[in-house]
Amino acid sequence: MVITTRPATDFEGVRALVGPRRPDANVCWCLSHRVPAALNRQLQGTARGEFVRALCESDLPPGVLAWDGDEPVGWAGVAPRADTQFARSRTIPRVDDLPVWSAWCFRVRPGHRKKGILDHLVRGAVDFARDGGAPALEGYPVDNRGQRVDQTMAFVGFRDMFERAGFVKVADTSAVSGGFPRVVMRLDLRT
Repeated sequence: MVITTRPATDFEGVRALVGPRRPDANVCWCLSHRVPAALNRQLQGTARGEFVRALCESDLPPGVLAWDGDEPVGWAGVAPRADTQFARSRTIPRVDDLPVWSAWCFRVRPGHRKKGILDHLVRGAVDFARDGGAPALEGYPVDNRGQRVDQTMAFVGFRDMFERAGFVKVADTSAVSGGFPRVVMRLDLRT
């Protein structure tokens, strides 16, 4: 297995990871934290997928995909924090005025889990943010200390996966996911 990561310009790959089974379903598409709440509510049914398609075709794709050959096996939502809901979050603090980017959602397809795909996704997110000119990349994972996290709430990532990539904890939050506290992890990209 040779895993590669690259910007999410392949709409079908993104759809395979975060799209619904039915194109008219009102599921996340990883937009809940990416767009303002009013726009998120307005995007209904197929409009959600079309919005994501436009992001994939834009100068700033919506994140990164991990590939095992020609098969998309992992997803990470990545964008400038200023362009996300985290810019206005009451539970995840802004540490300083640095125009950081955020990585907020991770998904690995069933059948590919526990094979190190998350580590590839974090490294891909770092490369994507660095190539986009980000001075730093943040994540807001759970600090689960090795305890099991409910699969539906694990999308925020885990503190240890960020630490393996060189991120350091820079702040606590008042946010919780799956019963575990979330922390702000940051990697400085200026060096």
